Amino acid sequence: MVLWELFQTFFLMGFVSFGGGYAMMPFIESAATEYGWMSAESLTNMIAIAGMSPGPIAANSAILVGYSAAGLNGAIVSAIAMLLPSIILVITVATFFIKLHHNPVVESMFYGLKPLVTSLIIFAAISFAISNNIINLAISFRSISTVIIFGLSLFALLKLRWNPVYVIILSGLVGIALYS
Repeated sequence: MVLWELFQTFFLMGFVSFGGGYAMMPFIESAATEYGWMSAESLTNMIAIAGMSPGPIAANSAILVGYSAAGLNGAIVSAIAMLLPSIILVITVATFFIKLHHNPVVESMFYGLKPLVTSLIIFAAISFAISNNIINLAISFRSISTVIIFGLSLFALLKLRWNPVYVIILSGLVGIALYS
């Protein structure tokens, strides 16, 4: 039963989610906690691992949620279910894209989806911050240092144009130094 639930859930997510892996995070979080496959805290840790692992974060997240819910079989079923819609859609879209890519309705639809994708990514970030008590009004060393790490990371990415890998490594090392 769990394998079928995993397949249905991730197959549907793969078909209806636009904007890449981070935009899918609210859906994955909702499903994983609703079905009891993972707690919100475990899910947040899993997403951090999935984000740092090679490959698409949505597929990595599906694999980790599937593994948590049903072991190796769950991981395999979740990965197939998450990737299968993309394969189907890419083949279908490639067949018709050459004929439709200059269609004003198609162009307008994609233009309208861009703000949605951005809002889904921001929503995912805020949801994870709230569920892990990163966003709170209590002033403490941890909350102040978290805001500083966030600000410096954002500055390094946007203004200094550092490679995200270096920012991830540096932030992890700062976290070890501050919180160990």
